[in-house]
Amino acid sequence: MAEPGLRPDQAGWLIACAVISLAPHGQHLPPAITAVCILLLLWRTAISLDKGHLPHRLLLIGVAACVVGLVLLEYHQFFGKDPGIAVLAGLLSLKLLETDSRRDGRAVLLLCFFMQTGLFLYQQSMLVAALALLGTTVAIGSLLALQGRSAAPKARLTAAARLVLQGVPLMLVLFVLFPRVQGPLWGLPADAYNRVSGLSDSMTPGDMARLSESSDIAFRAAFAGELPPPAERYWRGPVLSRFDGRSWRTARSSTSPRPAYAPQGVAYPYTLTLEPHNQRWLLALDFPAEAPGLRYGSDFQLMSGDPVRSRLRLSLLSYPHTPVGIDASPRELREALALPSGSNPRTQALGARIRQEARDADDALQRVIADFRHRSLSYTLDPQPLGREDADSFLFDTKQGFCEHFASAFVIAMRAAGVPARVVTGYQGGEFNPVDGTLVIRQSDAHAWAEVWLAGRGWTRVDPTAASAPRRIDGGLAAALPDSDRLPLLARSSLAWLRELRNQLDALDNRWNQWVLGYNPARQKALLADFGVVDADWQTITALMAGACTLVMAALTAWVLRRRLSADALDRSWSLFCRRLASAGLPRAAWEGPQDYAERVASQRPDLADTVKRIATDYARLRYGRTGIERAALQSLKHSIKNFRPR
Repeated sequence: MAEPGLRPDQAGWLIACAVISLAPHGQHLPPAITAVCILLLLWRTAISLDKGHLPHRLLLIGVAACVVGLVLLEYHQFFGKDPGIAVLAGLLSLKLLETDSRRDGRAVLLLCFFMQTGLFLYQQSMLVAALALLGTTVAIGSLLALQGRSAAPKARLTAAARLVLQGVPLMLVLFVLFPRVQGPLWGLPADAYNRVSGLSDSMTPGDMARLSESSDIAFRAAFAGELPPPAERYWRGPVLSRFDGRSWRTARSSTSPRPAYAPQGVAYPYTLTLEPHNQRWLLALDFPAEAPGLRYGSDFQLMSGDPVRSRLRLSLLSYPHTPVGIDASPRELREALALPSGSNPRTQALGARIRQEARDADDALQRVIADFRHRSLSYTLDPQPLGREDADSFLFDTKQGFCEHFASAFVIAMRAAGVPARVVTGYQGGEFNPVDGTLVIRQSDAHAWAEVWLAGRGWTRVDPTAASAPRRIDGGLAAALPDSDRLPLLARSSLAWLRELRNQLDALDNRWNQWVLGYNPARQKALLADFGVVDADWQTITALMAGACTLVMAALTAWVLRRRLSADALDRSWSLFCRRLASAGLPRAAWEGPQDYAERVASQRPDLADTVKRIATDYARLRYGRTGIERAALQSLKHSIKNFRPR
């Protein structure tokens, strides 16, 4: 026997579930794939409104080939996260166009669950979790629609939400007690980190300006004591020593498990929560003390053994006043003096002139800084176009630039003056969030500065941007560029109320990151220790989880049995009612429902009509009504049947 086709309400639930599952992927899918999915969903919606028929299978095969071709044209492959999600989105939309049975409807819902899971390949934020929970609730409502009679959407969603809530206790037990492993349980596709933004191991004029237009969080720092002053909030990233005339790149450096300096001076203890950026550098405050499991570069970067592909939490102790590189190697110093022949000739000539006039390296440094100040250079996110010789155009022509222009031109001038110098990229500053007491560093805080080597003092930080825009160091990007409409919306100084809202949301997101996404083996053991389970191994944790799951299942079973006992009591009362009518010569036929039985009895015994119809109506409402079995109504019915004694 063929399975009946879908009712309009069942098709509507499937379409709604597909829309909710696909909509969050709109920001990741190529525009062509998104447009195809929208058209296919609109097509299926029109069919469900009796404005057409399901297309022939050959037509669907042709559309499927077009979707596959679009994916191949966009990604040039089928393997990986992005092409996989794109193909899945197209298949889900196509599947709806051949779905006219409950069996096919279940296949559609399975694809919807896959699309909801796919959201977590891009982000694991609280918003994504909420969207996945919404999609799951609608999918469960769709399953109920496939199995049951037609019902109002509100009632269906209420039933689905009730089922989801019933699973919450078990979910919490598994989350808290399931033995944790460090890192994900599965490997992500090779392209899972292609869209991660952040610093690069090279710098070309314009890179920092583009990065500074993003308000994405790079990392957070929670200090145990007072925050370091703004002038010391330099978060060290890649150190760039090689220059080809336009771009700066990192040089070869070695790493070791211990820093090549002896920390001294004021110490700042803090916890760094670093967002994934798919690189090995850790962006610590200058200069971190030794910490287990970390690597220290010869250029004083703090490094991880592997690329940071998941949120990382580190407890660090930094000493910004530590002298570093006093005994720098001759090779390192030669590398920090190299300049391509013929590049930026005016800037090199400036450095050469200062070299002849200066008494020593300190004097040369002060003369270059004074020259930069004398030129009245402007700090801007949108400088005028520069020529091929970027430093020359910046210093002598446009006199407008962002931090990378200042740092690059300064290092070229210092090298031409005979002082070893290099560019350092990273982040400067950060915004204090008073809601949770953390310092939030965003991509818009990306910065480039310089380091010069001075005999007896080693590598010394010099920020040439501060000479022209000191407010950039003290107050951040918004303070230095108050009138720029290219700033991230929430970073503009005129929107204080919106920044307050952002602080609240950031604090909430930070709690989610720390207590949900950051719930690792150490946190699990600490939580269990608070409940008296000290040094729990995986066997103990597994036993606790099994016991807790048993208790939850027992509680749910008791709740279900209670509802069943109420239903059994209702049936027992109805059976007593039927037996008493049968003893009066009015037995109920097997095929008769409550209302039909009452009508027949009323026609044969008019003296019993009112009582029989009332009891039958109350029974039918309790047995088949949407409100369930109410205790007071059940007791009232039982009392009526107990007192019903026909003759």
